[in-house]
Amino acid sequence: MKKSILLIFFLSNLMIGQEKSAFTSGEWLSFTLSYSGWIKAGEATLKLKQDESKELYHVEAVGKTTGPIKWFFKVEDYYQSYFSKKSGLPQKFVRKINEGGYKKNITIDFNQSKNTATVNNLNKKSTKEFTTNENVQDMLSVFYFLRNHYNLDQIKKNEDFLVNMFFDSENYEFKMKLLGFETINTKFGKIKCIKLRPFVQSGRVFKEKESLTLWVSADKNKIPLRIKADLAVGSIRVDLDTFSGLTHPFEINF
Repeated sequence: MKKSILLIFFLSNLMIGQEKSAFTSGEWLSFTLSYSGWIKAGEATLKLKQDESKELYHVEAVGKTTGPIKWFFKVEDYYQSYFSKKSGLPQKFVRKINEGGYKKNITIDFNQSKNTATVNNLNKKSTKEFTTNENVQDMLSVFYFLRNHYNLDQIKKNEDFLVNMFFDSENYEFKMKLLGFETINTKFGKIKCIKLRPFVQSGRVFKEKESLTLWVSADKNKIPLRIKADLAVGSIRVDLDTFSGLTHPFEINF
């Protein structure tokens, strides 16, 4: 499963343009993962708070394998992003992971005015500067950005949309497709959702480019409720388990 466990979560935190922000300091989301439909595989949390500067949001994401899976493949991932409260653009990104013995510890400092990213590899003790695309996002900030800056009323069903991202040392376009709306059963009740299809890289982890489907609450919070992914071996399902600090009422149909 490697780094895909956290990536699956981060692909979910979407999305719609609105006058009042979809989130604020104090939002906390907790998820559970199951493998092939019944084996508990892991858990992850997203915690958003205000940075000391009061000009930035600071989001922390933690993910780990649990249950029988961790005896075969142990994952302990920790991510952070500091992004502007005004523009939604990131200033700093932290990635510290241990995935089955594969370790990485890097920080990325973004200069949005110069379109550069300075990557500091703490394990290799190396620093390198890269040119980035304009208004680039990191893998955490992008999902908070989308929640406030994309208006689904202006996107047609089955239409793709793109966002510039920078991850580790590469620029790439994060592409998604709007599949429509669907009401799903959750532990909280029946909830109307936006159904989305992120495009992922097929091969080692995912079966094909359209292996991932996610459901996001169709209320003003736009929080992820469920994610399903067909992997090269088996499948992963992610469900929202606990939440607190939402900005808007959570709309549930009992």
